[in-house]
Amino acid sequence: MKINLIPLMLFALFCNEVVADPTGRIFVTNERGDSVSVINGNSLVVEATIDVGDRPRGIGISPDGSELYVAVSEENKIKVIDPVSLKIMREFKAGSDPETFAVHPNGNIYISNEDDAKASVFDPKTGEQIAEISVGLEPEGVAISADGKRVIITSESTNMLHVIKASDNTIEKNILVGSRPRAATFTKSGDIAYATAEISGEVVKIDMNTGEILKRGSSGDSKSKPKDVVLNKDESVIYVAAGRANKVVVMDAETLEIITSIPVGKRVWGLAISKNGKRVFSTDGVSGTVSVIKTSSNEVIKTIKVGEFPWGVIIND
Repeated sequence: MKINLIPLMLFALFCNEVVADPTGRIFVTNERGDSVSVINGNSLVVEATIDVGDRPRGIGISPDGSELYVAVSEENKIKVIDPVSLKIMREFKAGSDPETFAVHPNGNIYISNEDDAKASVFDPKTGEQIAEISVGLEPEGVAISADGKRVIITSESTNMLHVIKASDNTIEKNILVGSRPRAATFTKSGDIAYATAEISGEVVKIDMNTGEILKRGSSGDSKSKPKDVVLNKDESVIYVAAGRANKVVVMDAETLEIITSIPVGKRVWGLAISKNGKRVFSTDGVSGTVSVIKTSSNEVIKTIKVGEFPWGVIIND
């Protein structure tokens, strides 16, 4: 009997492209603990700690969910972890001081190289550098639109958002914002972005097609040094990590007026929101904790002790 091998080959190829089942785990980089804490998404208890190297900060997951990426800043590396076995699979050099990065829908990662005033693009499967883009001084935050067309790099000392056209990795526009911008996020359409400005203590709302700043909103506290920012599921509110103010500020996404403030641990830095929009997780650096916020009531429902100086957080959901 003759067997047609083509359908079998296509089936095998399809199987290799199957997206990995999410683990539901929350992964947290501990900047001074040189580790990643692994939180069980159901019990909200730390189930493992992964030693990753000197000063881990940025963290991300591949589009298919099969790989976890950690920027190990002092080693100038990205380390690749299996989110199921929690084993380090490989590592690659990622330019000088890779602090923060974001994962493009095509799988490549865009990295802010703080010491070199550059952004770099890497294929994490091969460790190959694809592009290098000159930006302003002290680049930090990285955000990518859902359609993959635009990338934002924030440069802290230049006070700018650099908007990169991902098709050819060239700068499309430079947008002057508040003093010391730290992080940014896009709406689902990619037409609007929000960015935090640490020293001026504000959030700016930007039209990404024109580069016009549509709104400015104060984070509402003289102690506030806003760092991270995320949108809720229906894009009606934004959550802002207010740094030294030790709270997460909830702002109306349209007007940037403050709705409420949620007390969390000391020096809140990173934020992540679950896909269903029900929970926000904050990293509270000085307290060494992660706060779990229930978005329906905007209250902390649990505080989880992790490693020393938690910085970045991501959910594998």
